[in-house]
Parts: sequence; C-alpha cells; structure tokens
Amino acid sequence: MLQMAVVFLLATVLAVPLAKRFRLAAVLGFLLAGVVIGPHALGLVGDTGRVAQVSELGVVLMLFVIGLELSPSRLKVMRHAVFGTGLMQVLVCGVALLAVAYYGFGLPLRAAIVVGAALALSSTAFGLQILAERKEAGLAYGRQAFAVLLFQDLAAIPLIAAVPLLGTGSATEGPLWLGALRVIGTIAVVMVGGRYLLRPLFRIVARTRMQEVSTATALLVVMGTAWVMELAGASATLGAFLAGVLLADSEYRHELESHIEPFKGLLLGLFFISVGMSLDLSLIRQAPWIVACLVLGLLLVKGVLLWPIGRWSGQLGGADALRMAVLLSSGGEFAFVVLNLALGQHLLEPRQRDLLVLAVSLSMALMPLLVTGLARVLREREAPQKREYDHIDTDAPRVIIAGFGRVGQIVARVLRAQHIPFVALEASVDQVDLVRRFGGTSIFFGDPARPDLLRAAQADKAEVFVLATDDPQANLRTARVVKRQFPHLKIVARARNRQHAFRLMDLSIDEPVRETFYSSLKMTRHVLEALGASQDSAEAQVDRFREHDEALLKTQYLVYDDETALMQSSREALADLERIFEADSQRRGSGGGIEGENA
Repeated sequence: MLQMAVVFLLATVLAVPLAKRFRLAAVLGFLLAGVVIGPHALGLVGDTGRVAQVSELGVVLMLFVIGLELSPSRLKVMRHAVFGTGLMQVLVCGVALLAVAYYGFGLPLRAAIVVGAALALSSTAFGLQILAERKEAGLAYGRQAFAVLLFQDLAAIPLIAAVPLLGTGSATEGPLWLGALRVIGTIAVVMVGGRYLLRPLFRIVARTRMQEVSTATALLVVMGTAWVMELAGASATLGAFLAGVLLADSEYRHELESHIEPFKGLLLGLFFISVGMSLDLSLIRQAPWIVACLVLGLLLVKGVLLWPIGRWSGQLGGADALRMAVLLSSGGEFAFVVLNLALGQHLLEPRQRDLLVLAVSLSMALMPLLVTGLARVLREREAPQKREYDHIDTDAPRVIIAGFGRVGQIVARVLRAQHIPFVALEASVDQVDLVRRFGGTSIFFGDPARPDLLRAAQADKAEVFVLATDDPQANLRTARVVKRQFPHLKIVARARNRQHAFRLMDLSIDEPVRETFYSSLKMTRHVLEALGASQDSAEAQVDRFREHDEALLKTQYLVYDDETALMQSSREALADLERIFEADSQRRGSGGGIEGENA
C-alpha cells in the first residue's frame, strides 16, 4: 500500500505540472499519469479494482461541493440560461446520442439511454479552465457555456442515481417502480431530517473550537448521507449532493468547503488516475477506425446540435454560438462515473466501456486544441474593418470630455442637467455605440490625443478639458497634446494612483483627481461612525487626513523619482499624522476620540 501511494503521488507531481506547462487542464495530467503507471503501460500498479473503489470517494466529495455551490439564490439569478439553454442541450444531445447508440451500434435500449445521457455531458473542469485562461468567462458565449455546464452538473445527479435502477444488479431486484419509490422516500427522509438536524449538529461542533472535530463532522455528514442513499439502492453521489444542497445557504458553508477541498482534490485526482489506468491504448491499434469514429462522431453530433441551440435559446451571434459549440462538444468527467457505474450494473460490456472511456478521454484532450484553432480562424475571418473616426459637427462647447466611461459619464450628466454644452471623445467604438443607444448625442468616436479631432471639436473655443480616460498612458499622451496645442484650456485630470498623479503634475496639471481617493475617504468616515464616532467628529478626522495627504502629495512630488526619499517622506508623514490626531484628541478632552465618545 505504501509503495502504491508513493507511485500515485510521484505520478501526480510529475504529470500535472507537465500538463499545466502545455496549458492543458489538470484532469488531462491525471489521466496521462494513470495511463503511464497503469497495467497497459509501465505496470507499476496492477490492482486497478481496489484503486477505483477508493477513488470513488473523490466523486462523492465533488458532488457534495457542487451541492454547496448551488444555493437557491444563485440558481434564481441564472434560471433562464440554466433551465432554458442547459435543459435543451442535455435533452437534444442526449436523445441524438441515444439514437446513434441504439440504431447505429445496436446497444440495448437501457444501455443506449445511459450512454446517450453520459456523452451529452461536457467537461466542466476543461470548459471553465479554458474560459478562465482566455479571459472569456464574462463574454456572452462564456456566460451561456457556464449556465449549460451548471445544468449538466445538476442533470448528472439524477442520471447517476438512475443507473442502478436501469441495471441488473441487486439494487433493482423487484419491480422497477418499487425501487424508484424506495429511492424517493429515502431522499425525502434525508432532506427533512437533514434540514432539522444538520445545523444544530454543526452549531454544537462549532462550540468545541476544534478543527479536527469540525473536519470529521463534515466528512461524517457526506459519507453518512452517501451510505444511506446506497442502502436505498441509489447512488452514493446523490446522497452527497443532497447533503451539499441542504447546507448551501448555511453559515457553515465556507468552513465546510475549506475542510472538504483538500480531500476532494486528492481523491478526485486519484479517480482520474484510476480512469487513466483503465484506458486500454491498445484499442487504438486494434480498432483505430472504431475509436476515430467514436471521437469524431461525439464531437460532430454535439457540435452540430449545440450551434443552433446557442443561436436560438442562448441568443448568441453566429461566431459566439460556434465558440460555445466547440467548447462543449467533448465528453466530460461525469461520463467516466456513469460509464463505470454502467459497467458495474452489467449495462455495458468491458470492451464497450473501454472504447467509450477512451473516446471521451481523447475528445477532452482535443478540446483545448480545437478551441485555440477556432479562435485563430475567427480572428482572421472577423478582423474588424477599421472604422473611420466620426465627423464632428456640433456647436462650440464649453467643456470637452476625453473618455466616456464611468467617470466621464457622471461629469456629462451634471453638465447636461445644467444645459452646459460639451463634446465627448471616446476611443472605443463599442462604448460609443452603447451610449448612443441610450440617447447620447454629444459623443463622438475618435482618439482625443489627435490634434485634428480636437480642432474639429472646437477645443480652441472651449474652457475646460476633462481627462477621464482610464488608461494612464493614453491619459498622459492626451494631456501633452492639449497642453501644447491648446494651452488656454483648464485641464481637470483623472489619476489612477500617486505615480500617475506625479506624471500629470509634471505637465503643470496642479490638482489631478485620484480616482479612488474621495470614495475611500467616504468609506473611512462610515467606518469611524460605525466604531462609535459622532458624524461631526468622523468628518473632522477625515478632513484632517485629506488636507494632510494633499499636502504630502505636493511634497512627495518634489522627490518622487527618488525611491529612498519617497519612502522616508512616507514614514515621516505617518508619524506626523499620528501626532496631529493625538493633539486633536487631547483638545477634545481626556479619553477623546472614539473611545471617549463611547464612554
């Protein structure tokens, strides 16, 4: 056992970082590690059955964490995408793959149902990682893909629970309806009992203030509910999921997740390693055409069906629907769980299961490559035509606003309310189009650092120039042009931080406005009031700090290119500020400040 543990840990330490090095998901690293140490390669581990039994605990814990994350409030916000697009994807792809398995490969109906449903699920681990790495989770197709993956996680629960009912093992002895009734009754008992027992239990455990007891209790809840569901003839993972749902809105949710996460990560990694160990790569040599047809068929069937679903239900554009289709076209982790269960319930033969697991693994391995290739093709095809800058035809403004994001729009709203004419220049065509949809008529697409555009905007007749762009370099570039071409303009500039403010002061912009400074002061005032200070006292202390910091900014501007002098001035300013507050406290009387006011 010790030798086996060393082999597993060594394989994980070597394979997972290697997969990350090539920007592949950790799941693929675990699978590759299992292939290498398994009986079909180096043969370092031979008892795959015992490993698979232990590793199934990882799947149990994964389902518990999924249950913890699926709070009712979160589902309510995403209900249309989750239960609309997600439900349609699982149903349409599941039925299509069922038909292929039944008519194309001659599987029995029960086996075809399990295979179709299992292959309809995509890889949550791969999909979310790719979206995160490409920073596309917030895009329209990324949000729809996340919603579909979320519904697939939900759909996997009843699917896993249904496999024993469809099988021929002992769990389904007697009429099918009797087994289903027994499972439903057990679910009701777990839900009702858990609702009234779990929170008091964790409340009692929390009073012990012992992390070991808390961790043991969390594992007891997960394993206990899983065991109860298994006794009822359902899947143990269903019990774990129900336990997670019961605790999703509890005050102990984050503590539970932190206790379970290390066990889940290691055991889930062990599960994927066991799947890799069971991969028979010799099947590629023995039946290359069958393996190729399974992989390509899976990718094509799901991809072809996902595109119209994304267009119609997800309301995505053609390119975004294609991105979502490719991202979700592979098989997923839950397919391994379902196919292993189907093998245990004699729904599939070992060779059928091996071929399907190999096809799912290869499709997951191909997905990152397909996503990257599609992105390159779309980037070349959709290279945007460079839009000409707008022709500016407007009356002479009193104010010119450079940048029409959050800051520029607030300035514009005040000016518009007082009927002060202004012109806004924005370098983002998307932002211009968005504002115009809301009725913005004084905004034009153009680079505010272009002298010809500034002249077209009649900057020579304006009085104030507002630098509201959120890019410090573009901000400084525009400021130089305005100072050189239109020196009469009073510049009110937004600064990202102190260093940006110093650069603006180099251009004779005396009072740059640090974008988070005043909001931070207001938050500080609220903090002092929450600690017991009166409104007048808190306001006075914040004003004192503001005056001190504004004076410090001008002092540090003289030495900002000398890091040693800058750090020394910061230390001296802190000590000076402490003396000022102590003097103020003494003037207010003994025990002044927050403590005195509370007294």
